Amino acid sequence: MSNTQQSFSSGHNNTGQPQLKAEEWMQSTKDTANAARDNTVNDTAQHGKEQTAGFLQQTGDQIASMAQGAADTVKNTLGINNDNTSSTTRK
Repeated sequence: MSNTQQSFSSGHNNTGQPQLKAEEWMQSTKDTANAARDNTVNDTAQHGKEQTAGFLQQTGDQIASMAQGAADTVKNTLGINNDNTSSTTRK
């Protein structure tokens, strides 16, 4: 093989390598972008779940408090409240 043919063959192989490296880089970039997107979606979903759980907990606490207040009101109205903090007891 002549020097010219070797140079051409050598150059031809080198031309293919940068293209292969560019394709690998593009695939790596796509994979990284997809992973980042998936992480963002997962984080957003988790944050939404936590907010919903907090809202439901707060709502449940408010309902329980209102129900207790209503029960105390009914007991007071009927005179059957067993609350020891009542000041109706005389010494």
